[in-house]
Amino acid sequence: MDDLNLQNCEPKQLSFYKLSVDTLQFLLFLYIQQLNKLSLRTSLIGEEWPGPRSRPQSPSLTERPSCHNKNWNDYSHQAFVCDHLLDLLELLLEPEQLTASFHSTHSSVVSREAVLALSFLIEGTVSRTRKVYPLHELALWQPLHADSGFSKISKTFSFYKLEAWLRACLTANPFGPSACLKSGKKLAWAHQVEGATKRAKIACNTHVAPRLHRMVVMSQVYKQTLAKSSDTLVGAHIRAHCCNESFIYLLSPLRSVTIEKCRNTTFVLGPVETALHLQDCENLKVIAVCHRLSISSTTACTFHVMTPSRPLILSGNQNVTFAPFHTHYPMLEDHMARTGLATVPNYWDNPMVVCREGSDTRVFRLLPPSEFYIFIIPFEMEGDTAEIPGGLPSAYQKVLAQRERKIQIWQKTVKEARLTKEQRKQFQVFVENKFYEWLINTGHRQQLDSLVPHAAASKQEPG
Repeated sequence: MDDLNLQNCEPKQLSFYKLSVDTLQFLLFLYIQQLNKLSLRTSLIGEEWPGPRSRPQSPSLTERPSCHNKNWNDYSHQAFVCDHLLDLLELLLEPEQLTASFHSTHSSVVSREAVLALSFLIEGTVSRTRKVYPLHELALWQPLHADSGFSKISKTFSFYKLEAWLRACLTANPFGPSACLKSGKKLAWAHQVEGATKRAKIACNTHVAPRLHRMVVMSQVYKQTLAKSSDTLVGAHIRAHCCNESFIYLLSPLRSVTIEKCRNTTFVLGPVETALHLQDCENLKVIAVCHRLSISSTTACTFHVMTPSRPLILSGNQNVTFAPFHTHYPMLEDHMARTGLATVPNYWDNPMVVCREGSDTRVFRLLPPSEFYIFIIPFEMEGDTAEIPGGLPSAYQKVLAQRERKIQIWQKTVKEARLTKEQRKQFQVFVENKFYEWLINTGHRQQLDSLVPHAAASKQEPG
């Protein structure tokens, strides 16, 4: 099949429609969305609706992770693919073969383009080597032709042999979140309150995984301030799950970031090369430069972002706030260059609502300049970035300048008041008390208190 290519759209639509997508891959993408289908019956009585095929158990019940989130359960992914492998292959048949395939799969053939599309979902290794190959390369490898059913004459694959080969060889992703939590290396953090929580699980697989499969998993971090800038994070896929009332700084160039089921937490991220996705989160503040941002089922979350693509608001979001990127750290511009991200274009203020409820822009707002404040990253690092890359929009910069003038006027007033030593002391106590009340009311006291014991170790060295 040909790629979808909508080049004949109006000029004002080209920014969205000029890209193309492989049709077969798109069909597979739509089909695997069923992995996350919610069943009311399942949620109420703990069992699934009966289906035409019974769902197989995980490869090993002893290996089934305790987390029931399907996005994190690599064994659920494997079970889904194994259970629906026949359907997936039938989606890739030529239209004239489709009717016949329901009666006999033994005579059907699968095109090379179809197997290439399957590489979107499946990849593998030879003899358990670390090098990972896409599926089509393995299927076309000469020693595996007999197993994969490839014919040099017709340049196609036998449907029957291909299905049997895939079913016999499929295993759970050895570089996925489940494997990372089970056998990954535990991470050490420069800023972490020891003993604050014993249930937090933080691990990485960077010591065993190929470059494109490096992952860092953070689960159930509670009332912590965590900060890291190191080679462990560089180019890694970050998965954060069930973090609550925490401040998390990941100040390195990242490959992708997924944040799920997190509450009342601030994430400060280094540049994200591909996608930053949030799902089922509440009251988060996310600060990042990213290639793409998408959000689903979030409530009262604020995004201070710089992004060259329009943020995608998917279904189920409420009270979303977008604001300009408002911080920096010394290595930020170097990290942006490393991930191919620049300051322009920047579509932080032009999100796209893509949801079943329709294009109702009331699900989001742009942060009013009167509510805008600069965010200071409280760590020292080596580097040349000394200001926010690209600066701030004029309306926000104007508000900051007005506040600065008010502070100067206030300082001048205090200086000219000619207070006595005792009056200055009383005034200082009054200001400190008001500041302390503000810290408590805004929740910033927790972050400051968690940093105090580690003040001597606040210098972050990449390593």
